[in-house]
Amino acid sequence: MSIDLGTPTLLPPGEAERAVLLAAPRGYCAGVDRAVITVEKALDLYGAPVYVRKQIVHNKHVVRTLEERGAIFVEEIEEIPEGATVVFSAHGVSPMVHAEAAERSLKTIDATCPLVTKVHHEARRFANDGYRILLIGHEGHEEVEGTAGEAPDHITLVETPADVDDLEFPEGTKLSWLSQTTLSVDETMETVRRLREKFPQLEDPPSDDICYATQNRQVAVKEIGKDADLVIVVGSANSSNSVRLVEVALEAGAKASYRVDDASEIEDAWFEGVTTVSVTSGASVPEDLVEGVLGLLADRGYPDARAVQTAEESLIFSLPPELRRDLKAAGKA
Repeated sequence: MSIDLGTPTLLPPGEAERAVLLAAPRGYCAGVDRAVITVEKALDLYGAPVYVRKQIVHNKHVVRTLEERGAIFVEEIEEIPEGATVVFSAHGVSPMVHAEAAERSLKTIDATCPLVTKVHHEARRFANDGYRILLIGHEGHEEVEGTAGEAPDHITLVETPADVDDLEFPEGTKLSWLSQTTLSVDETMETVRRLREKFPQLEDPPSDDICYATQNRQVAVKEIGKDADLVIVVGSANSSNSVRLVEVALEAGAKASYRVDDASEIEDAWFEGVTTVSVTSGASVPEDLVEGVLGLLADRGYPDARAVQTAEESLIFSLPPELRRDLKAAGKA
C-alpha cells in the first residue's frame, strides 16, 4: 500500500472509476503527541505504575497500549495511592483537582494541551475583570469541566446555538465567550453570531479558542467529503473532534459517513454502490489505525490512497516542565 502525496484531488482521465482520498492533515495533533509521550517517558523514568486521571487522550487503542506498559487510568484522584505519580490528561483539570492531588502528596505531571491551558488563563482573566463567561461546549466533557473549574461562579455553559434563546442577564452585565477547543468550527461560530445578536456588548477572547488541529481536520474532511460516496472517520466514540468530523463530512456533501475505532468495525453494507471512499482520523488517532483501514480498502479492490493536502502542520509542544526537569536530572533529557 502506498500514499501519493503529490497527486491532485481529481482523478486523471482514463483512470479506474474507484478512488480513495486520504485527508492531510489527520491524526495526532501536537497536544496529543505531547500527552502520549509524557506518559511513555514517565513510565520509563519512574517505572510502573504511573497513574493517569481520565483517559490521557480520547482513544481506546492508545489507552490500552499505555495500560500494557504499566499506566493505570483512574476517574478520580481519590483512587490513587498517596505519594504516587499521576499524569493529568490533555483535556486539563480544574484547580480543585490540583488541590486534591496536593492533599494526597501526589507527584503530578500536567500534560494539559497548551491550547487548553490558554483557555484556562482567559477564563481566569475574564473572571477577575468581572465578566460573565459564556462557555461554548458540551456538558460533562473533561475539557469543559476543567475550564469551568477555573471560574465556576462566572461561567454559563452554552451547548448549542439554540441555547442562546434562553439566556438572560441583568442590564449592564459584562459578557465574554470562550469555547471548548475541539468543537465544530461552523457550529461554534453560529453560536457566537447568535450571542452577538442578542448581547451586543459581548467581548471576544484574544484569539479564537478552536484549536488549529480541529480546524485543519475539519477543512480537510470538507475537501475529501464533498464528492465522496463514503467517508470513514477513524476515532473513538468519546472523541469530540472525531465525532464532529463525521458531521462535517455529511454537511460538506458526503453521501454517507461513519466513525470507526479501527478497520474491524467497518461494515460490508457500507460499500454498496460506492466508488469514491474518503478516509480521515481524529486528533487522538495513531496512524497505524488509518493504515489498517487503507489495507481493508485495498483488499476490497480499491486503489492506493491519494492524499489531499489542505494544510501543513509543524507545531511541536515541549514536554511538561516537571518531567523535563526530572529527565535532565536523570541524564535522559
